[in-house]
Amino acid sequence: MVRTVTKQHGFTLVEIAIVLVVIGLLLGGVMKGQEIIKNAKIKNIENSINGMIASVATYQERYHALPGDDPRADSRWSGAGKGDGDGKVENGNGTDEGEYFWDHLRRAGIIPGSGDAPPTHAFGGAMTVNYECHGIYNSVFLRLANITGEIAEIIDQKLDDGIPNSGSLRGHGSQTAYDPSGLYTLCVVL
Repeated sequence: MVRTVTKQHGFTLVEIAIVLVVIGLLLGGVMKGQEIIKNAKIKNIENSINGMIASVATYQERYHALPGDDPRADSRWSGAGKGDGDGKVENGNGTDEGEYFWDHLRRAGIIPGSGDAPPTHAFGGAMTVNYECHGIYNSVFLRLANITGEIAEIIDQKLDDGIPNSGSLRGHGSQTAYDPSGLYTLCVVL
């Protein structure tokens, strides 16, 4: 029996180097793509906050009331809930003004959609409205839930002072710095 010997050829250093360069380029592209997506979501949240501020101002200019707190909304739109007109958008204690808020803005044609369900923000958390946030009371706070500390700090730095317990955008009542791995509800006065 005669055996034939076959020569085995391995990869050359040049071929291995080319494969490693291609893998590096692919990983770099994926990481850059993730960064671009994250930045786009942050910009979307900034636009949402600025849009809500403008929406509330538009509603107040048109109807001389806060959306959600509007005591004449039921006479303006059939089936609409009405607020108590006390200058606060409250939830609980027998009122659903936080839900009426979205319904009033939608019925007025200021924001798209229908109904009283709160929208979600770019990172998937709920956007709600209330008159209190982190122990501070005002007429209307837009609350953005479930935002990581890393993202919350970036948003706070872009729109305010970057500190969670001060300024017009709040991330927590007592913390003086964001924990990058923590989850926050950001609040901004509308």
